[in-house]
Amino acid sequence: MSEHAFDTDGKDPATEAFVAHRNLLFTVAYEMLGSASDAEDVLQETWLRWVGVDLDTVHNQRAYLARIATRQALTRLRTLARRKESYFGPWLPEPLLTSPDVAEDVELADSASIAMLLVLETLTPVERAVFVLREVFDVGYDEIAEAVEKSPAAVRQIAHRARRHVAARRPRGTVSSREGRDALAAFQRAVETGDLQGLLDVLAPDVVALADGGGVAQAMPRPVVGTDRVARLLTGGLKRIPAGMSAEPVRINGGPALLLRDNGEIDSVVAIRVDDGLVTGLYTVRNPEKLSHLDRETVLGR
Repeated sequence: MSEHAFDTDGKDPATEAFVAHRNLLFTVAYEMLGSASDAEDVLQETWLRWVGVDLDTVHNQRAYLARIATRQALTRLRTLARRKESYFGPWLPEPLLTSPDVAEDVELADSASIAMLLVLETLTPVERAVFVLREVFDVGYDEIAEAVEKSPAAVRQIAHRARRHVAARRPRGTVSSREGRDALAAFQRAVETGDLQGLLDVLAPDVVALADGGGVAQAMPRPVVGTDRVARLLTGGLKRIPAGMSAEPVRINGGPALLLRDNGEIDSVVAIRVDDGLVTGLYTVRNPEKLSHLDRETVLGR
């Protein structure tokens, strides 16, 4: 749902408030769901409920809107879980083409990265909601308690448990833009020329390659782990880009990635995770249903 769908001439306080927080609401929903399409549906549902609220009774519009969006996202998250049970092959979040501004906000870029979203997948729905609201958007415990319908004491315990869980699995540290660019350049050279040596030099021993084709586009059916196995995969499957295929360095979910086009049409996106200067994750999304948000930048916000 585009913000252009709303009248923002200042005559409608409900519309003004919604548009003012739209980017935050989308980001909350997206980080909870890993799906931009579902996040947009959550925005629509949030709007429909928001226009029926008496604004005179709302003391904190940001928290109130976040509460509505969270409840809608929790409902949809449970539906998504059932959908993923029958998903063919690895499931990866729907990638977003993001602006340099997102990359400059280190905390936001980290929270929205493909790697982090995969970590959040390992939390329960309520844990995920509490972690996202508290750690990324600094929503108060009382407001979170209302959003997830738990007591503030219970929310504090859930937050502690979720932080500990995420800390044990999250990316190892902040990566500089230069490290990301260097690793991406090495990968791009390998794809374009078939010379893998530059990439092999930056592959971590525990590198993991995942590909999401959704049973529609050709992709690896299982994760590939380890330098040797990933190198063999690259050697066999990415020797060089075919005629008509191009690779464009972009920022996906705030991190380095390649956008691959086949005769001008988006074919896939390959996002990389870099830790301590080494490539530890390669995430390829080829499912056409997940590539619809790559023809324009998506604005994330806190």
